Amino acid sequence: MTGGNGRPRVAASRPRVAVDGEDSRCLMEGLLGLQIHEGADGLSSCEATFGNWGTKDNRITFLYFDRRQLDFGRELTIGIGDGTLFQGRISGVEAQFPEGQQPRIAVLAEDRYQDLRMVRRTRTFTDVTDADVFRQVATDHGLRADVQLPEVSYRVLAQLNQSDLAFLRERARTIDAELWMSGSSLLARPRADRSGASLRLGYGNELRDFVVLADLAGQRSSVTVGGWDVAGKQPLTETAGESVVAGELAGGRSGASVLAGALGQRAESIVHSVPFTSREAQARAEAAYKHIARRFLVGRGVADTSADLQVGAKVRLEHLGELFSGPYYVTEVTHLFDDELGLRTEFAVERTGLGGQS
Repeated sequence: MTGGNGRPRVAASRPRVAVDGEDSRCLMEGLLGLQIHEGADGLSSCEATFGNWGTKDNRITFLYFDRRQLDFGRELTIGIGDGTLFQGRISGVEAQFPEGQQPRIAVLAEDRYQDLRMVRRTRTFTDVTDADVFRQVATDHGLRADVQLPEVSYRVLAQLNQSDLAFLRERARTIDAELWMSGSSLLARPRADRSGASLRLGYGNELRDFVVLADLAGQRSSVTVGGWDVAGKQPLTETAGESVVAGELAGGRSGASVLAGALGQRAESIVHSVPFTSREAQARAEAAYKHIARRFLVGRGVADTSADLQVGAKVRLEHLGELFSGPYYVTEVTHLFDDELGLRTEFAVERTGLGGQS
């Protein structure tokens, strides 16, 4: 990655490193490589590599094989300034002995969704809402639940040979919700209710590199979900269209609108979900349509690292021209650090509207 003068853009600062809440200057200065990944479906992971050779106890030896600092189960925190990029527990330790270089040690860590990832179950929940289920799973793992989800009731929800994390991810996709962890709190919100940070990234300034695609191939004019009303003993058919994302367009043209003008109407039907009530069918149709519509514009870029540049953030990308400048939603981030390029963040964004506010 280069700046406008052709030279590599290297961050002036190094990330902070703390173990069990205590900052470690030795780990910060010895950091050789870092990769922190977060997606909208829950579970943030970190791989940090440190130099592992130097003076210790008045002799030249390995620095971290005594497990005093870097050990299984220890809480690893990576930060920048006053913000936190990652907080989780160490689950893997790797020794590296590259030819002609100093020995290294790498630690692998995940946030508290790790607990849910490592437990697989088969069970059923009866007469519940999704909020009830999320709270129950949080309680199972000693976590505090902070969930705000649609109040749709289900006769039965089944978890069939799934990890608790996979089950919650499946439920979240069904109701247009996202998962993330804050310390020991399990959070779940519909995207519209997720209060992420707002920031601006200008191409040639904070935004180092960006590629964006507007693609009609996956767009649809409407989504219809079919099912069976058990109580009323009759078929269910509910449809969602462009109106469910009208508030996200920011003055731009939706994929459905561009599709209609360029290629014609394209309808999608979903018949495998088998909802039992009209409300459940409508919720599924709207969630499916939103997922499709939001993928009209998809971009990937590299930016200067900020603790605010996380999944759920609303970023206004500037200096990209009238079609592609404007607000985007961050769906994925990977914070990176090495001695060559310094600290930077790769990120993915999506948007429902082409053009509009700039």
